[in-house]
Amino acid sequence: MLRLDRLTYRIGPRVLLDGTGAAINAGHRVGLVGRNGTGKTTLLRLITGTLSPESGEISIPSRWSVGITSQDAPSGDATLIETVLGADRELAALTAEAETATDPHRIADIHTRLHDKEAHSAPARAARILAGLGFDQDAQRSPCNAFSGGWRMRVALASLLFTRPDLLLLDEPTNHLDLEATLWLEDYLRSYPGTILLVSHDRDLLNRVPTEILHLENAQLTLYQGGYDRFEETRRMRLELNEKARVKQAAKRAHLQSFVDRFRAKASKAKQAQSRIKMLERLQPIPEQRDDGAVNFDFPEPGALAPPIVAIDDVTLGYDGKAVLKKLSLRIDPDDRIALLGANGNGKSTLIKLLAGRLAPMDGDVSKSGKLRVGYFAQHQTDELDLSATPIIELGRRRPDDRDVELRTHLGHFGFSQQRAETKIANLSGGEKARLLFALMSCVKPHLLLLDEPTNHLDMDSRRALIDAINAFEGAVVIISHDPHILELTVDRFWLVDRGKVEPFDGDMDDYRALLIGRGTGGENPAQASSGAGNDRKDTRKAAADRRSALRPLKRELDKAESEVAKLEREKARLTALMADPKLYERGKSEVIKIQAQLAQAEAQLHAAEHAWIELHEKWDAANAGTA
Repeated sequence: MLRLDRLTYRIGPRVLLDGTGAAINAGHRVGLVGRNGTGKTTLLRLITGTLSPESGEISIPSRWSVGITSQDAPSGDATLIETVLGADRELAALTAEAETATDPHRIADIHTRLHDKEAHSAPARAARILAGLGFDQDAQRSPCNAFSGGWRMRVALASLLFTRPDLLLLDEPTNHLDLEATLWLEDYLRSYPGTILLVSHDRDLLNRVPTEILHLENAQLTLYQGGYDRFEETRRMRLELNEKARVKQAAKRAHLQSFVDRFRAKASKAKQAQSRIKMLERLQPIPEQRDDGAVNFDFPEPGALAPPIVAIDDVTLGYDGKAVLKKLSLRIDPDDRIALLGANGNGKSTLIKLLAGRLAPMDGDVSKSGKLRVGYFAQHQTDELDLSATPIIELGRRRPDDRDVELRTHLGHFGFSQQRAETKIANLSGGEKARLLFALMSCVKPHLLLLDEPTNHLDMDSRRALIDAINAFEGAVVIISHDPHILELTVDRFWLVDRGKVEPFDGDMDDYRALLIGRGTGGENPAQASSGAGNDRKDTRKAAADRRSALRPLKRELDKAESEVAKLEREKARLTALMADPKLYERGKSEVIKIQAQLAQAEAQLHAAEHAWIELHEKWDAANAGTA
């Protein structure tokens, strides 16, 4: 059993763990969740001993081996299979010693230990893990240095899995994986024989792998039974009960305090008043648990364009004269929601770059609507940011004609407060940098969103906000993601990028899982898989398009109401500042009365506008809930 007892750890004045603990039984698979910055990675490093707690204890059985995902990609001239085999240092040492040992007793011990470690099957096991993570036989025989950093991080994960530690600590293991490798990892972990503590924001992974969820919030650890969906439901009910108890207790405290205030000074009631004061002291207030720091995404309304907005005719794509995708004939309409499926290296990002105008076709024609505006998101764009600038400065460079209030309003739609909008980009978290990229790419009011792995570095709340924003967006979306959950909730068409082609896939994510399993056993042609689901998918696409069309007028009303509230808030702030200015009172009583009247009118209008906005928002929530 892994036992965490009364752990306290702080970074400067910020407390990440405050006398908290938990117990994880051997063989259990536990998902460690919490918002970005709460200390999940820190907790893993405390467990490995890389960090030491300020107080408290961490108990791990002495016989257990512990392994954690590496932050460093392996390199060198060793092949991938050699790198993975070499990760088990004991196995490598025993294998080498078996070649030179002469003492019969030592030879016997070596072979016994090699048998225990299943050395005879080690190369095959290493090859299976590498294959599951996307490396074919030729790649496995290639040196590490031949691969990019992202692919070498997969080798690091393969090396960790090969060592089979008794306690496996995984920190965002899917960040460098594509959807296919993520699905393989999911199945691998479900049958893992050891204990797992998994940090992830991948909802499907957290539903399918863990049997328990360990939640880190407000410097406290709470263990819940079941996967992520069950955790959310249980936590919601616990918060509701906590709020009811808090309201009930607050009413009781108010009643006691009222008695004390009324009768403290009366001699005939002094004894009873003192008794109630003691009751108040014992009745510690139940803290209100607020969901602070909620993140918003709000893509601006793009305006209408006639279909198709993009038409691709007989196009061949590639680099340096070498074709990656051939003879593509595709079209994108204004309300399309398309996910690109296929393993990394098959050309998904290449197709996205063509649509973004960052890659010219080698052959064929691409026609786009003359007024088409495109928003392109890719994680590598973080490297293009000016780290010495602030979000407000970076956005201002792209929108030089916008006023400061307009820039701040746009950043606010992506969760940036005034303080964070003025923070140097170098000091932003990974999630904040990702949200800044969304703000920058959407500042042109794009008709087409191109999203290449948009959920990396986003926590669960941010992913939920992104899903809502995509579903509310009135333009077209093409998305690549290793998170099946976001695809299931945002798209209604799939294109499979495979073997140099891009073809429609008429199944859903369950069909695609089955396809991948079938491929592993000599399965069918992917372009023909799940064709029986085609009619259902077409009906789903039509229903989704009809739903977006029906909700469009309501969305316009909601946006208009929100703009009106913002305008009246600015007017109220202006008039309030005038009333606080001593110079106003030097201009005479009539001017003061005039400004007072204007302020009263602005407050009344703001109250009415807020009421209208709330009603529209309730209608919007109800409409979306009814189609969820």
